[in-house]
Amino acid sequence: MVPAPPRRSTLVLLAAAGGISAVAELALPLAIGHTVDAVVADRAAGRWLAWSAVLVGVLVVADPVRDLVAGLAPAERTAYLRRCLVRHTLALGDRGAGGPGDAVSRMMTGAADAGQGGAAVVLAWISIVPVAGAVVALAYLDGWLITGYLAGSVAVAALLRRHVRDTSDAVVRYQRAQADIATRLSEALAGSRTIVAAATVPTEIRRCLRPLRDLAAAGVGTWHVLARSAAQGALAGPLLQLSVVAVGGWLLSRGRLTPGELLAAIQYGALGAGIGGLVASFNRVARARAGSRRVTEVLRRPVPRYGRRELPAGPGTLTFRGVTVRAAGVPVLSGVTLALPGGRPAAVVGRSGSGKSLLAALAARLVDPDEGQIRLDGVPLTELSADSLRREIGVAFEDPMLVGATVGDAVGLGQDRPDHATVAAALHAASAGTFVSRLPRGAGTPLADTPLSGGERQRLGLARAWHAGRLLVLDDATSSLDTATEAEIMGLVTGRSRRTHLVVAHRASTAARCATVVWLDGGRVRAVAPHRQLWTDPDYRAVFGAGDHP
Repeated sequence: MVPAPPRRSTLVLLAAAGGISAVAELALPLAIGHTVDAVVADRAAGRWLAWSAVLVGVLVVADPVRDLVAGLAPAERTAYLRRCLVRHTLALGDRGAGGPGDAVSRMMTGAADAGQGGAAVVLAWISIVPVAGAVVALAYLDGWLITGYLAGSVAVAALLRRHVRDTSDAVVRYQRAQADIATRLSEALAGSRTIVAAATVPTEIRRCLRPLRDLAAAGVGTWHVLARSAAQGALAGPLLQLSVVAVGGWLLSRGRLTPGELLAAIQYGALGAGIGGLVASFNRVARARAGSRRVTEVLRRPVPRYGRRELPAGPGTLTFRGVTVRAAGVPVLSGVTLALPGGRPAAVVGRSGSGKSLLAALAARLVDPDEGQIRLDGVPLTELSADSLRREIGVAFEDPMLVGATVGDAVGLGQDRPDHATVAAALHAASAGTFVSRLPRGAGTPLADTPLSGGERQRLGLARAWHAGRLLVLDDATSSLDTATEAEIMGLVTGRSRRTHLVVAHRASTAARCATVVWLDGGRVRAVAPHRQLWTDPDYRAVFGAGDHP
């Protein structure tokens, strides 16, 4: 379901309420001035007094409406941006960048700042109305009143422009430092057991908090910008107002202004000198601009597009044609061309960093190649519909993330309302049926109440992927299992099957069970052959380490 965009009517209402309030604020000094002149001249002041009361009433109604909508509009926009970011980040998958900490920072801080954008721009324009209107009103009362005011307007405009630029840059630096800290904390939490076991907690704390210097520097820089702008605004405002008062007093002494008009001129001078409000408004625009840049960086990354085709009947034949993947312009996999027969197990082996997990991700279309094409039973993966792709291809990971309210929900994730028998069969195939049956409510036990070992988590991850119709990819998915359980599962994986099994193997015994072995070396396919044939090569044997025999 695509998130519904925020209602434009909210911003329209904000503009209307703010505009009406600004116009009433501009008209009120003139009405009060006419009232004072009528009283001084002993004329009937009822009409102008009534207009003054009406304008006060308009302000009493319009100001609360403006303030209410000024809070509602950013809330709607922020919620919309966060939904979009969640959908886009999940759609990107491994194609995203920055890690979970960076993603959380963008969704929380970045989206909140960007959500202020529409309302901030409207309020910024509205904040200009009293200032600009005050200048027009001063010119209406007497052209000499704006002489002193306009003398400082150029400097004020330069101040605002510099303020927006400096604040935007400072906020971006601050948010990036926040994201760096969040990423390091996420990494530390994910590896907390390893950190404790290695007795490196103090070192890890220092590593996580190292960006605090950058964060503090960015924060101090932001406050310096705000302080400088506030000081300049505090100085410019009174000077502008004082010049209007001085000129107005001179005009009154010359008989060119009435007492009521002088009172109005003083009030318009105060409105025209409202630099502080302008600075605050443009500060919100600057923060929104910085947040928008952070959000846009994610939303501009292209998400994978799916076709509409379904797979024809077939055993799951997997082919790679000239597949190349680059990272930062450097090939990680280069020119991979191979054909794996359907219905048979294939192992992917190679030293660390040779591209095994990347090849597995390509086969499951978790990553798209920069060049080349991958086909399943003759159909390019990019032309398959999303439903067909996830129905026909399953992936089991080394460290699976289990999602769902219960154990059964986690196993059935991605399937269309799997029944109890389907879940039970998947648990049995992954050798997870026994330990799940011992849980208080079996597969209905809440995940939050189910402490799991690494091996149990892997078995549930394998059960979740077991539904695959054509291709089952195992990316080191049995590394935490005991030898007996792994042998039992690998017996099912490497035996006769209705689908193709692609196994990232680190043990010679696993590779020996598969019909075909894809040997990767330095991001290229060095050989595709049965394990027994490759075992005669000492370089191949070295992949598994000394003493590891089939």
